[in-house]
Amino acid sequence: MATLLSVNVGMPQDVSWQGRTVHTGAWKSPVHGPRMVRRLNIDGDGQGDLAGHGGEIRAVLVYQLQSYQYWQKQLGRDDLAFGMFGENFTVDGLPDDEVCIGDRYRIGEAEFEVTQPRVTCYRVGMRLGEPAMAALLVAHHRPGFYLRVLSEGRVQAGDGITLVRKGPEELSVADIDALLYLPGRDPEKLRRALNIPALSPGWQQSFRELAARPAELAGPRQPGQEPGWPGFQRMRVARIVPETAAVSSIYLDSVDGTALPEVRAGQYLSVRLAVDDTGSTVRSYSLSCAPAAGAYRISVKREAQGRVSGYLHDTLRPGDLLEVAAPRGTFVLEQGTRPVVLASAGIGVTPVLAMLHQLAAVRDPRPVWWIHVAHDRAHHAFADEAHALLGQLPDAHEHIHYTAEGAAEADEPRVSRGRPTAASLRAMGVPADAEAYLCGPQAFMDDLSGDLRDHGLRPERIHTEQFSALSAINPGVTPTAAVRPHQPPGSPGTGPQVTFARSGITAAWSPTHGSLLGLAEACDIPTRWSCRTGVCHTCVTPLVSGDVAYTTPPLELPEPGTVLVCCSEPTGEVVLDL
Repeated sequence: MATLLSVNVGMPQDVSWQGRTVHTGAWKSPVHGPRMVRRLNIDGDGQGDLAGHGGEIRAVLVYQLQSYQYWQKQLGRDDLAFGMFGENFTVDGLPDDEVCIGDRYRIGEAEFEVTQPRVTCYRVGMRLGEPAMAALLVAHHRPGFYLRVLSEGRVQAGDGITLVRKGPEELSVADIDALLYLPGRDPEKLRRALNIPALSPGWQQSFRELAARPAELAGPRQPGQEPGWPGFQRMRVARIVPETAAVSSIYLDSVDGTALPEVRAGQYLSVRLAVDDTGSTVRSYSLSCAPAAGAYRISVKREAQGRVSGYLHDTLRPGDLLEVAAPRGTFVLEQGTRPVVLASAGIGVTPVLAMLHQLAAVRDPRPVWWIHVAHDRAHHAFADEAHALLGQLPDAHEHIHYTAEGAAEADEPRVSRGRPTAASLRAMGVPADAEAYLCGPQAFMDDLSGDLRDHGLRPERIHTEQFSALSAINPGVTPTAAVRPHQPPGSPGTGPQVTFARSGITAAWSPTHGSLLGLAEACDIPTRWSCRTGVCHTCVTPLVSGDVAYTTPPLELPEPGTVLVCCSEPTGEVVLDL
């Protein structure tokens, strides 16, 4: 029989970590004697980030003695005390590969139901002083799991643990964890997981999204099967077309005349070029063309102090060659039947314009709302192109907003002054069940996302994209003033060059950074530790080019073309999508 070895509790506290303050309840210590377990918590316990931890579905976290013994050997540690993995119950038995989602157990006076694997986030690495720990818990199939409290009661160390009922489908905690985080997903297991009522809503939602994408079920791609091409290859500039005084479109085709791989509407290209004596620079630009257009089109806005955009506008000529990485990106138009909202501001129009091309090409029957914000008509790139595409759709709604004072074009029926608001969304008739795609400045996306949520759209149906570094998602980290990405402090490294493509930063590697994630944080590159809907998407980052070595090798590698930045270092020049 399994046994409860320790009951561990701790209230949230502020902890200094890498120059930031994190509010976390990960510091837990054993308590002696009976302790009351209630629907939401154990008496004396609390969580710092309720978006990813705690609550009715995640009231109690369980971790096993056998996993402690495993990590002592793997990490070479002899100081791992109960509670250090953030668990409430340390148990002897109940391994992750035997306990199933939906299993019910009696411990002391209380009864519990298994709801999901542990949310593997960065705080467990903080607590243990092991930055790669979140990824290792998944890769080594030892996450631990959460319990829901079915009946309240007192528990204490030494209580036996009795299985009351097996869960339906008999999918283990390790099975469920691997379905979300690891490559090689089993379609049948995914379908069975959705038949388990006890599985937490956040994990159910993630699995529904995976089940709706057949390509996700095929498992990892084999070497040589990645779409496009590895690293960078040369492409020829076919033509350059001015769209406005500040925006030009660059058409690219293959050097040898071979057909280009098709892209998904919304994806982008990373371009590497040398504009001066400082070495190569990488920038990413969304494709603004139809997915099967035969050539790739990127559209570049001239920035006031932009060396790269200035070079592309002033120096680049048809016939020139550019080094380009294959199309990539997850901000893509999904299939479905829901109404579609395509909203953009300024040059943010490019990825949603590609989506509009795709919809128009097949005369998609879905209702489409096209919302665009520009300064005025002179700065409105692709105005005629978008209007013509909308005319090819059976149910299209066009709404243009000009922000300049006194813009004469605001007299047109489809043009309004100012920016879209919650009230204007209602007036446009945007449906609450729509799927929305937003691209533009961060403030525009934040405001419009909030208005759409207030209008009734579910957060998971609001998709956003921006051209610079993705905004940081670090749950529990006390907000501080935003800092532009920069070179790491201290003496420059002597190792390979590491480029963060979205942030426009290239820095030399030094072992003092510990990992690629450590270098990113030293440069203030926004990192995205996300616990959306209680599912943590840790440190898997697209690898544009180059090779890495794992300092703590995971048992299973992530998908080809991605890298675990928290436990890897470059073996040569590397370009990351950060």
